[in-house]
Amino acid sequence: MINKMQQVLIVGRRRDAQTLVTALQDAGVMHVVPLSSGPLASSAVAGGSSDERKTAERLLARAESTIAELGLRRPLGALPSVGEDEWESAVEVAAAPSAQLARELGDVRADVDAARTYGDVVRALAELASGLDRSRRMAVLPFVLPKNEGVGELERVLRQDLEERFALDTRVVGNVTAGVVVALARERDKARAALGKARIGELRLPGRFEGMPLSQAASELAVVAKSGDEQLQRLEAQRTQLAEQHGARLFAARDALVDQVAVYDVQGLAARGKYSIVLRGFVPDDRVPALRSTLDGFGDAVSYELTPADEHHGEEVPVELKNRGYFQRMEPLLGLFPPPRYGTFDPTPIIGVFFPFFFGFVIADIAYGLLLLWLGITLANMARAGRPLVIGLMGVTVPPVTLGNVAYIVKWMAGWSILWGFLTGEFFGTLLEHMHVFYIPGHGEGGLIPILFPRLETSFVSVVLVVSLAFGIIQVIWAWLIRIQLTARHGHKHHMWEAIGMLGGLIGLIFLSYQYLQGGFGVLGNVGNPLNLIMYLGFAVFLLGLVMARVPLMILELISNGGALLSYSRLFAVGLASAVLARLATDTGWSLYELYGPIGAVLGIIVGLLIHVIAVLFTIIGHVLQPLRLNYVEFLTRTGFYEGSGRRYSPFRRLSTDR
Repeated sequence: MINKMQQVLIVGRRRDAQTLVTALQDAGVMHVVPLSSGPLASSAVAGGSSDERKTAERLLARAESTIAELGLRRPLGALPSVGEDEWESAVEVAAAPSAQLARELGDVRADVDAARTYGDVVRALAELASGLDRSRRMAVLPFVLPKNEGVGELERVLRQDLEERFALDTRVVGNVTAGVVVALARERDKARAALGKARIGELRLPGRFEGMPLSQAASELAVVAKSGDEQLQRLEAQRTQLAEQHGARLFAARDALVDQVAVYDVQGLAARGKYSIVLRGFVPDDRVPALRSTLDGFGDAVSYELTPADEHHGEEVPVELKNRGYFQRMEPLLGLFPPPRYGTFDPTPIIGVFFPFFFGFVIADIAYGLLLLWLGITLANMARAGRPLVIGLMGVTVPPVTLGNVAYIVKWMAGWSILWGFLTGEFFGTLLEHMHVFYIPGHGEGGLIPILFPRLETSFVSVVLVVSLAFGIIQVIWAWLIRIQLTARHGHKHHMWEAIGMLGGLIGLIFLSYQYLQGGFGVLGNVGNPLNLIMYLGFAVFLLGLVMARVPLMILELISNGGALLSYSRLFAVGLASAVLARLATDTGWSLYELYGPIGAVLGIIVGLLIHVIAVLFTIIGHVLQPLRLNYVEFLTRTGFYEGSGRRYSPFRRLSTDR
């Protein structure tokens, strides 16, 4: 649910501005917004405060860049206390050596990269030049080509432009051809022009090696190749030592500076008169006592007023989701989007239930579910230990708090997969069915546990499809009911009638489809059939909604809603594909066992697991995205969720712990 908000207006004496703002920061409950118009409009901080702000911002930028240069991560536990008079020293004691180290590391890395890329080529070029690159009378132009390509064309052009006044020599180095053109110094430009005509670029070395004679560059690159990695390790060790020595105090100073700059930011959001300051913001209902306690401490020096935030015009009202237990842990499922607008609804409970349920319906395999459960437990243990998840290939670091919520969601996905797996009788596909643990009543040799939802049976496929569509009917109808409730609450009559009409038309379509499948169009004329009456009533409501909403395009939108229902057949299709691939893997391995006995069993396990792994790797993204898509697109679109987004509740609070 969306937490209720109170709007607060605070008036205080201008001379107490910094004290008041700092007290609000300590309270940490008020979301401050600017006074954007009228005589009380906000303005920038000026005067002495402006100079103090520039100093704080300069130090903060210095601290942030030093933290980045040292590759620091926020240490676990409490940070040391760093007073205001220590901020600059705490930053500078690490910043100066860190900047020097960063420069040295950059230079050495550039040299090492150059040695790895050009070392062998430059050594070959130096040998080809034979010292002529140091001559003032001769011009040596090095070049590199794909192996054995373009040398003949270059020689032809050189003879055309320079006749016999040049020398050309090449050598194959790995997968390329290195070569030099030697000409008279006064004809350097002609030689370069010839290279251009042959579509060959003169080799230019990077960084400090540019312009060096080839023999000197080869010597320098050889030294780098020999000692560069050791230099990098030494510098990295120095950086690690510097980070361990100053990291905690640097973070403490950085946090304090963030808080100080935030104070200036909030003062900039306030309106100021000659003697007064006015602040405006929002605070959740359950945190009003904390705000009152802070403001009442100023006595008559501060006046304030609290009023309920307007739900009907909630564009600027911040939103805080207030869920508990299971649903609170499911909130990351909506983390990709801005929060809902204040005064609307929080879809977390619905998506929190349907997403793992749909995922389990698609996977429906006990073994896959157990593997997923193991993954969830592993991630949860990492989160409890305060260790982030670092995905190196993607350059992504998942912090422990987020990782804990992800682990929670994964474990519920695993739970539904296992439950649906018991209903479908699948464990790595048909493995337990081969072992007569699961069986389909009336088929085969029997077993211990009957399969209640045999989705792989041809005769049962239509049931699986109907169940998938039933999920869609529930969600889409629920979405339109939510839309009706929201538009009625906010007095949007046209949108309310549109939602009522679409709900009626959708119900009419559902019963029309059902009756047609039962007996064709001939059944639809039976007025005495109660199902036909519901169908006619649904279409009548649709026509009423169309007239009242004055939206003729509702006819096309109704067709689109029918397509939305059919979209839920994705659950059937993706789930069936998953089951077929799992059965293929297991049946292949089991066939090897039946054909070749014990040796076949070993081969079967290897082949079966290999196919299972490949199938999971190629399909798991779709198994996650399809259930998410149905919730994000087919459900949320019809509730109006995307028509207006809110802003997240971000209270003005202290980051540092020095108070």
